[in-house]
Amino acid sequence: MNTVFLRKIDNLARFTKKLKKYKSKIFSLNFFLLVLIGIALFLSGVLANKLIILQAEKNLQNQQIAKQKNLEITLKKIQDQVIEKNYVFKIKWGDLGKKMVEDGVIDKVKLSQAVAGKNELPKDLEKYFSDSQDQIELTQANSQFWVDVLWGLGLANKNRILEEGDMMRDGDASNFASTGGWTLGQSDSAMNYYSKYSYINLSEKQQKTVEEIAGNIYRPCCGNSTAFPDCNHGMAMLGLIELMVSQEKSRDEIYKTALAFNTYWFPQTYLETAFFLDKNGQDYSKTSPKELLSQKFSSAMRDEAISKAVQDVQWEVLRNGGSCGA
Repeated sequence: MNTVFLRKIDNLARFTKKLKKYKSKIFSLNFFLLVLIGIALFLSGVLANKLIILQAEKNLQNQQIAKQKNLEITLKKIQDQVIEKNYVFKIKWGDLGKKMVEDGVIDKVKLSQAVAGKNELPKDLEKYFSDSQDQIELTQANSQFWVDVLWGLGLANKNRILEEGDMMRDGDASNFASTGGWTLGQSDSAMNYYSKYSYINLSEKQQKTVEEIAGNIYRPCCGNSTAFPDCNHGMAMLGLIELMVSQEKSRDEIYKTALAFNTYWFPQTYLETAFFLDKNGQDYSKTSPKELLSQKFSSAMRDEAISKAVQDVQWEVLRNGGSCGA
């Protein structure tokens, strides 16, 4: 009896021991499973976070792409709006080119070398020195030609802006870019032609109109108006204004024409101005040429806000204006 009882107790003890080992294994397995579950949750969290970051980056990239496309569309619209393919002005050029060549103001070979890199001008430019021309054609390709030819006209045409204005405030006008930089005449000294020839005769009323308009038109290469034509662009603009006023063109037409020339000579300035106006809800095409040619928009010291607004803009099509020398 005791032996059977003891055997049962022994078996129970063994079973208990086995049960403890089994429980221990189950606990270890559960712990391991919990660890795996924890790791899985952690990794899934990392993955979810990564997916969120990637989606955010993708959204940002899409926004940047859309923004860039919108910018490109805007810039293309502005370029088409500001820089036209060509202009034809009903301005009588007559035989001014021929007269300036005869007087030595312009040496055609020197001009041809400067404009075309050879001794003869292309036919579309040669005509301004041979036949009487009833209009002026302006393109991007010939814009430098008109800088030089109108420069010679403004330099040589007799006018009190040259004789009594800022050019003579120190009693000597020979050291400005518009005089010292003139190398396209037969003489080495531009002062041999300075305000010498009466190519364009103005009444007193017309002279005052020239002075008024010249004082309102600035150029981006410096801070001076055309009333102080100390560089080639200023002198060229003076010649253009004198020519148009002598033919009784309206102020509006003169400002519009002057803007067209300035736009070809300084395209970046007016592209940036149009972009600035667009960003501020204004339309370049509806802004008056007189305002666009003012000191605010067309001088080297133009509104600082414009420069800040356009400092990172890259224009696909851009032609630099000429320098202040021939």
